[in-house]
Amino acid sequence: MTAVHVVLPGDIDDPANPSGGNAYDRHVCDGLAGLGWTVREHQVPGGWPRPGPPERAALGALLGGLPDGATVLLDGLVASTVPGVLVPHAARLRLVVLVHLPIEDDAERRALATATAVVATSEWTRRRLLERYPLAPGRVAVAPPGVEPAPAAPGTPGGGRLLCVAAVTPVKGHDVLADALAEVAELGWTCDWIGPLDRDPAFVDRVRRRLTDAGLTARVRLVGARSGADLADAYAAADLLVQPSRRETYGMVVTEALARGVPVLAADTGGLPATLGHAPGGDRPGLLVPPDDPGATAAALRRWLTDPGLRDRLRRAARQRRDTLTGWPVTVDRLATALKEATAA
Repeated sequence: MTAVHVVLPGDIDDPANPSGGNAYDRHVCDGLAGLGWTVREHQVPGGWPRPGPPERAALGALLGGLPDGATVLLDGLVASTVPGVLVPHAARLRLVVLVHLPIEDDAERRALATATAVVATSEWTRRRLLERYPLAPGRVAVAPPGVEPAPAAPGTPGGGRLLCVAAVTPVKGHDVLADALAEVAELGWTCDWIGPLDRDPAFVDRVRRRLTDAGLTARVRLVGARSGADLADAYAAADLLVQPSRRETYGMVVTEALARGVPVLAADTGGLPATLGHAPGGDRPGLLVPPDDPGATAAALRRWLTDPGLRDRLRRAARQRRDTLTGWPVTVDRLATALKEATAA
């Protein structure tokens, strides 16, 4: 039987702190167990990726207690900032680092150098790591996220139910979206913002003031974190997902929307264009705009809201793209292959 120790952030199963990385980790741990692996989870509480001395010491003690030759899969949120903790164990453990979002600094360079293998969660992330660090291409695998099948969303005739699913932080671009929505205030729409509100309270306050100044507080709802059936209901009620991120390596919410045939308006940054992809006939199932550009975002929203033909085309492409998405078993198989290769190294 194949065994793997998985080192995870302590909040992986906290419904108040949902994230794509946590969802990915939970799916692959459960999926590996389903394939017959012995999966030993080690959740490490703390302020990752900015751990204090006690958290570093606890991680070191954890790794020190694992048997020689053990295969250890570490979430990059934990591993990428603590090369000094990893180095003493690199020769006797088979360390595999799972990188969701590159940090791109010297600490991450040194941390990844200790790894037997690195697994990136998108092709864009793999390319970025190989550009940034002296890693052998054969040591860097890719296991993109899967998506659960879901019923197609019906949509509304006017397309005015907008949805944004992301923690309200600067990198996710909610300030860009607020300014864009203000430019199309005369049109008929509502927009639900679903995601944690406690990651950057000062930023949330600034965005709330923008919405108040623009007279949009009755139309833009900051509803906080949602998961399970509540989140599924939000996708099912949506006409358009808006993802205005300044930086994104994959964007799992994009495939969550596409799994329901919901088109996407996204920033043309990082891995988002590849995640949005194309329908089999070559059509985009959504619109791409430059990142950090409220004017371009507003123009795309105006097109969506005022052009029924465009809405029909994008909805048709999204439903076709829906049939091309891969599920979590594919992700788990790719990760399992990387772990087996690390075990054999």
